[in-house]
Amino acid sequence: MTASLYDIPVHRIDGSPTTLRAYDGKVLLIVNVASQCGLTPQYTGLESLYERFADRGFEILGFPANEFGAQEPGSNAEIQEFCSTKFGVKFPMFEKIVVKGDGQHPLYRELVAAQPSARGDAAGFRTQLKGYGIDTGREEEILWNFEKFLVDRHGNAVARFAPSTKPDDPELVSAIERELARS
Repeated sequence: MTASLYDIPVHRIDGSPTTLRAYDGKVLLIVNVASQCGLTPQYTGLESLYERFADRGFEILGFPANEFGAQEPGSNAEIQEFCSTKFGVKFPMFEKIVVKGDGQHPLYRELVAAQPSARGDAAGFRTQLKGYGIDTGREEEILWNFEKFLVDRHGNAVARFAPSTKPDDPELVSAIERELARS
């Protein structure tokens, strides 16, 4: 991934335009999220992770997406309300985007190109989804809601974690701590 990651236009959940330039120099966990998914309780763990490491230069950036079973049908305002009241989310949330397929947002195109495969039990999760009759697409594509990309302080995607990887998973926490220790 190039430093241009920081220059890709995005919108905050309130609709205001921005880029990720404000996060230059921080370790990022970029997560595509959804409000009506079996993995939605991960918001609790994500918020705990954010609170644990935020003072060390760590940010979680939530990007709602509706490509997986239409599990994020709400408006940006509804999503923001849901996240703050149901899960107490304080980490930055952004406007709903497309993370897979036609219209894929440039941010996710860059993230996937930099990290084409996920750590964790992506294969097992893929098999489970296929058991439900869900076409998961190509292996490098975003598999489902709550896939996680770890970005270092220089804007490089250094790891990708399967949707089933919980925020308190030792491998994920260790990877975050490793990146926070680097300058």
